[in-house]
Amino acid sequence: MSRIAQQAEALALPVAESLGVQIWDVEYVKEAGQWFLRVYIDREGGVDINACESFSRAFEPVLDEADPIEGSYVFEVSSPGADRELKKPEHFAKYLGERVDVKLYRPRDGAKAWSGTLSGYDGGAVTIEAASGTVRFEKSEVAQVRLSLDF
Repeated sequence: MSRIAQQAEALALPVAESLGVQIWDVEYVKEAGQWFLRVYIDREGGVDINACESFSRAFEPVLDEADPIEGSYVFEVSSPGADRELKKPEHFAKYLGERVDVKLYRPRDGAKAWSGTLSGYDGGAVTIEAASGTVRFEKSEVAQVRLSLDF
């Protein structure tokens, strides 16, 4: 997480707590020449547009006063979504036993994408129960882990 994202998360935590939501993740990224500060919020039962709007209205003045970002940027508040990316140890702990999709930087056994049941997380290493059996991916191999959506 970038320094700006860490600062924004620290500022956002008390606001989120006061509104009964949790901060899932904060990103500060450049896309198509424009900087974006994205705050993903969550709560039991999920969040809707009204929760995102309430958080945005409460957090914007805090963000403006602290002014941790030089230059212009777009501020967005969103739900992490049903296929949310798992990034933090607490994300993995919460979703042990759930189906996940793992994307790798380089193919293993001919595949860069794996699916299975999340059975472990240890210091960045991810273990899943796949069709072929138990598979452990080291942190250096894993590009992304998301909850799997089955339709």
